[in-house]
Amino acid sequence: MTDTAAGDTVDPEAEKQPRSVRVVLLALMITMMLAMLDNMIVGTAMPTIVGELGGLEHLSWVVTSYTLATAASTPLWGKLGDMYGRKGVFMSSIVLFLIGSALSGMAQDMGQLIGFRAVQGLGAGGLMVGVMAIIGDLIPPRERGKYQGMMAGVMALAMIGGPLVGGTITDHWGWRWAFYINLPLGVVALTAISVVLHLPKKRAQARIDYLGAGLLTVGITAIVLVTTWGGTEYAWTSARIMELIGIGVAALIGFVFWQTKAAEPVVPLHIFRSRNFTLMSIIGFITGFVMFGATLFLPLYQQSVQGASATNSGLLLLPMLGAMLVTSMIAGRVTTNTGRYKVFPVVGSVLMVVGLYLLSLMDTDTSRLTSGVYMAVVGLGMGCLMQITMLVAQNSVEMKDMGVASSSTTLFRTLGSSFGVAIMGALFNHRVQDVMTERAGALGSKVTEQSAQLDAASLAKLPAAAREAYQHAVSAGTHSAFLLGAAVAVVALVAAVFVKEVPLKGAEPQKTGEDSADGTGAPAPVIEAV
Repeated sequence: MTDTAAGDTVDPEAEKQPRSVRVVLLALMITMMLAMLDNMIVGTAMPTIVGELGGLEHLSWVVTSYTLATAASTPLWGKLGDMYGRKGVFMSSIVLFLIGSALSGMAQDMGQLIGFRAVQGLGAGGLMVGVMAIIGDLIPPRERGKYQGMMAGVMALAMIGGPLVGGTITDHWGWRWAFYINLPLGVVALTAISVVLHLPKKRAQARIDYLGAGLLTVGITAIVLVTTWGGTEYAWTSARIMELIGIGVAALIGFVFWQTKAAEPVVPLHIFRSRNFTLMSIIGFITGFVMFGATLFLPLYQQSVQGASATNSGLLLLPMLGAMLVTSMIAGRVTTNTGRYKVFPVVGSVLMVVGLYLLSLMDTDTSRLTSGVYMAVVGLGMGCLMQITMLVAQNSVEMKDMGVASSSTTLFRTLGSSFGVAIMGALFNHRVQDVMTERAGALGSKVTEQSAQLDAASLAKLPAAAREAYQHAVSAGTHSAFLLGAAVAVVALVAAVFVKEVPLKGAEPQKTGEDSADGTGAPAPVIEAV
């Protein structure tokens, strides 16, 4: 061993690194919040936007264009980061997102807003993937659990604060600031990442797989449109939906076939040879399915049946999100200290099944305290699953595939949320219509013929008998939706049982002069202290 006097055993940069890691993580968390807050803030501002720009018939496309662009671009950003270097690609996605935000704020009609939201969505596809992949580069899996609480906290803050921030901004500054607010936050994140973060530069010799990217984009677009339009814009059995299903299936089959031939595939199929990666993709899909369904129907139930205020709708989810935050922090600490993680997917899936079943028991007499306890059980389950799925997925691949592993896991969760909202929503709407017809006859059917979801103002105008019938109908609808969620969550439990506990990589810090963790000899990621 080298003598301490020679100065080789104590690395001053290593002593500074924890502080600089925190600076980078702060910038990454700001970027993550940009990705999660946007739709929630914009959703609150939509009535004001329609009032000024008009185009009510195209309202849904403001959200759909953003969602489509995000889902379609997610795997591409991950692959580009693997090929050309994480930092530059990540910063490019932030810049594109900020350009889309600025243009959306300047939109003069609904057509422009829809187009600019698509630009914003293209950038957003790289935000979450970039955050996860860079964390995967910088922090060994064994140590990564420490930071789960931060990510869960950002998620909870976005879900609770999004509607409140959106309402406040719209009321006091105008709806355009719902988009402009992204600019100062994005500039802070860009500056910190540019100055502090230094990752090895890459230059791939292979060309981008344009055919694979095109097939994947068509397939994902068709899937998202089916889940968005099915049962709302078009009947599930309509020719348009059937066409989209056919196009989506054909494109995805073609994509899988082409990935076996491409020199540099967008999604290397060999990553699915890892049992853990495949299982985490399944669990991530189901977590997205359940979580976004729950966040859609719980506020609706509490507003319609329990008489809660719509203004503070984000606060209604506090029991679930608070439990998720606490459990995620505990799971991260235990994983870091012990290196063991299989217990969390198993316990998390069990809690999610039980919690969703309990939520399905809610009726018109359920108290807020009782529903809060039920939500907390679901939150405890989600806290065990949300970040562990990404951690295990990243631990299951080589460093060179970190980007596509992160983007694939994110994509499966995104697609799960699309399916969850669509399928649970269709079941909810169908049940509400049936119960309204049973309890209020022709009047009940007429009340909900446009939409099974009534706002507070519409609900207040209903006759007492119709209002009571609607409360029973919403209880029946949430019962069916959450019972379906519980059944789907059983699949996550089965997948969790088959997870193999592979030791987490990189438990020991890398010493100067050693080869990189992936054995390529590439320099390890560097963070400059500031």
